[in-house]
Amino acid sequence: MSAFDFELELDSLREKSLLRRRKIADSACGPEVIVDGKPVLAFCSNDYLGLAAAPEIAETLATAARKHGVGSGASHLISGHHRLHEQLETRLAEFSGLARTLTFSTGYMANMAVIAALARRGDAVFSDALNHASLIDACRLSRAEIHKYPHCDVAALANQMAQSSAPRKLVVTDAVFSMDGDIAPVAKLLELCERHDAMLVIDDAHGFGVLGDDGRGTLSHFGIESPRIVYVGTLGKSAGVAGAFVGGSTNLVEWLLQKGRTYIFTTAAPPPLAAALIKAIDLVEHGDQRRTHLQRIIERFRTTLHTSRWQLLDSQTAIQPLIIGSNDETLRVADTLMNEGLWAPAIRPPTVPAGSSRLRISFSAAHTDAHVDRLIDALHRAESAAH
Repeated sequence: MSAFDFELELDSLREKSLLRRRKIADSACGPEVIVDGKPVLAFCSNDYLGLAAAPEIAETLATAARKHGVGSGASHLISGHHRLHEQLETRLAEFSGLARTLTFSTGYMANMAVIAALARRGDAVFSDALNHASLIDACRLSRAEIHKYPHCDVAALANQMAQSSAPRKLVVTDAVFSMDGDIAPVAKLLELCERHDAMLVIDDAHGFGVLGDDGRGTLSHFGIESPRIVYVGTLGKSAGVAGAFVGGSTNLVEWLLQKGRTYIFTTAAPPPLAAALIKAIDLVEHGDQRRTHLQRIIERFRTTLHTSRWQLLDSQTAIQPLIIGSNDETLRVADTLMNEGLWAPAIRPPTVPAGSSRLRISFSAAHTDAHVDRLIDALHRAESAAH
């Protein structure tokens, strides 16, 4: 038998209800989409402000493509750094209140660059137990000593940091956790970093555009700023386009430009995307009406849904996880909803801990009250049928 017996491994995943399957979207991202040829009401995207299909952004993208072409042609440090990239980084720094920013093609690449450039063998990285896979992988890549602390447990983290004699320390956390929807105690984490001469890496993928004044993110939400903070923002979620950025002090960003391997050794993103993102940031900045509506429908969902067997986690963000438990039942519920034309994805291990399989319900400012009520009614019926 070959060591690479993929059929056997795939059968094992299938038996455990862990085999993943892709669905094919035939329409633009939005609440009402065509999936696998059928119309469904979607509660699964990260398009929190409903900008992914905004006509203003699409027109900006098309105009820029006609003027500047599609590809950048090279990495940023060769010949691919376009004027539009430079303008986007300036706009992001201005909007987020940071001294300087650096853009990346994806949030995953941004996290890989940051942690590997800031920590190395002999240093210590302190990582929240529920951090995103990109942060986990980046910590491993750094070759630093990794200390995993219990989720949002500041006391446990303080004890770990006090016992560490590493020359450089780095605390790494999601701002809004992608599977639980809760918000990290960022201000308390910063206090610990100041006490132990550490840097704080904050991945604000799910907070940027939604939290804080004018959607400026989690730092604005908590009213904090510090040269110890390394801020990572994602541009494919609330901003509705693609990419990511890292912001912080001028010297920090210059160091990442010099040492961030996923920045240096990859072709720059298409310049028209930068133009589209500049327009998107304008819409985010003036999107208070969208954010107010989003918070209202989140509250509507939380106060109207009543389940006895399933647990709705304590989240005030657009991510509303409904814990069902077993992989099999979670898949059955997701299939039941899909048969009713409702798309709420089943999330299973290893993405979440064993025994906590769930529906990851996410809301957008493009959802209406009627959309939310339809989902609530379907969930009530599904739970009654599961008894």
